Formats: sequence, structure tokens, C-alpha cells
Amino acid sequence: MNAVFDALSHPIRREVLELLKRGGMTAGELADRFPVSKPTMSGHFAKLKAAGLIRGENRAGHIVYTLNMSTLEEAVMGFMGRMGVGGAADAAAAEGEAA
Repeated sequence: MNAVFDALSHPIRREVLELLKRGGMTAGELADRFPVSKPTMSGHFAKLKAAGLIRGENRAGHIVYTLNMSTLEEAVMGFMGRMGVGGAADAAAAEGEAA
């Protein structure tokens, strides 16, 4: 989970995830949207991939990145569980309020 939150700590990486919500994009298409060098973007992609937040697939010589929502969902649920939000704790509290 630490790798996920580390990857989410940078605004460019968060914006990459926002862009990928609409569907897959090539590395070049993504890089063109940011005022940083392509090697810098490559580092951001690597960090997102290492955290499991995106997948990269080579298609005809271009890397196409897609969002991996399951990793993000797991991280959010894990964080919420550590904070005591969601899951069994909330269900028990809701039952107590209803009684």
C-alpha cells in the first residue's frame, strides 16, 4: 500500500491516472500533455507501474498505458479499514443506530 500512496503523492502522476480513466493512451500522447521531458514522464510511468496502478502494453512499437483500478480500489479500502471507516465497523455502528 505504501507504493500506491507514494505514487499518488505527485500531481503529474495523479493527472495521468485522471487521463487514463477515459481509456488507454500511448506514452507519447500522455507525455505531450505535460510540460516536462519524456525521460521525466518515463520515470512517472515507471513509478505508477511499480505501484500496480497502470499497465503498459507494447502495441506496434508504442507502449499503451491503461488504468488498473483494482489496485487503487484495494489501496483505498485498505486505508479506510485502517482508519476504521467502512466494512464491519460501519455496519455494526449502523445497526446500533437503528436499534
